[in-house]
Amino acid sequence: MALLRIALINIARRRLRTSLTLCGIAVGVSAFVALVGFSKSFEREWLKLYQSEGTDLAVVQRTFLNTTVDESAGDKIRALPVVAEASPVVINLMDLTPEVNALAYGLAEDSYEMAPLQFLEGRTFRGEQAEVILGEVLAGNLGKKAGDEMEIQGASFRVAGVFRGGSALETGAVMMPIRQLQKLADLNGKVTAFHVRLRPAPAGQTAEEHLRQARAAIEKAVPGLKAVPAGERAHNNQFVSFARSIAWGTSLIALLAGALGIANTMAMAVFERTREIGILRALGWRRWRVMALIQWEAAALGLIGGMAGLAGGWGALRLLAALPMTANIAVGSISPLHAGEALAIALLTGLAAGALPAWRAARLSPVEALRHD
Repeated sequence: MALLRIALINIARRRLRTSLTLCGIAVGVSAFVALVGFSKSFEREWLKLYQSEGTDLAVVQRTFLNTTVDESAGDKIRALPVVAEASPVVINLMDLTPEVNALAYGLAEDSYEMAPLQFLEGRTFRGEQAEVILGEVLAGNLGKKAGDEMEIQGASFRVAGVFRGGSALETGAVMMPIRQLQKLADLNGKVTAFHVRLRPAPAGQTAEEHLRQARAAIEKAVPGLKAVPAGERAHNNQFVSFARSIAWGTSLIALLAGALGIANTMAMAVFERTREIGILRALGWRRWRVMALIQWEAAALGLIGGMAGLAGGWGALRLLAALPMTANIAVGSISPLHAGEALAIALLTGLAAGALPAWRAARLSPVEALRHD
């Protein structure tokens, strides 16, 4: 603990440099907490969506480059004894106005996924007519109600109803007949996926075994496609993967900037304290102890900056939870696991940034260090 006390005293001596370094690492940790936290909330909303609809599996393409499925595969999937319902769905992100974009779902009128929706006004769309239904949050943002007209990508649609869904991804979305969205997205005969509801597991068979057998049966019936459990689909779908990549990419860039700040601070500290380190070595301090002192300082900078960043990230999440566009997705709290990840990353960033300056300090010759002016 004596090394920690000395490290904290050394940090406090360089107030301006320490403050700037702490700001750098705090910004990186804040970005990690807010952006990665938001992407996790986004993933949870996808899982809630599948759970509220009762979807067990999503049947999608095996290949990454081809993200659409031939609609004719639906007949083969529905013919399987294990399948209760298989609903084709098209999902797209669309600009509804210059300021508002939203997820658009293309579904069949009789899809089981429509059943959980609670209509606040109006009704669902009918057949293949040019009609849409709006989630209550999206309807409020657009100022639309049942019976209004709206334009989507140059085509005119009538708002048939306004609904409340089981997930923020529905309440902030627009739904329309699948043929209409296929036409808008130029996906004739193609769908994003088939959402599948399975029949109950036979007596004596566990849910896991039932799901595994259903996946095998579907993949055998439709070669080239894969059946993905709803939880896995929520974690790996293209929207969540994109949000996660953006969150981690931005966070890593910010954390790298913070790490460079710590490395610069510690390198300058070693240079300025060369004579001091020489005295410590002359008094009998071993190399490992000198390294430990510098690493304690770097770790303290990382951890203190991490705690400040944790507070900043919590504030950013609270702000996202208050904004109308993100209020239904963002959660204004931080889970203990996410907080632990943020502090661990901050601590490891400090240790990594301080490693080279610590090694250089330990390599100093006591005689040469004492001669340093």
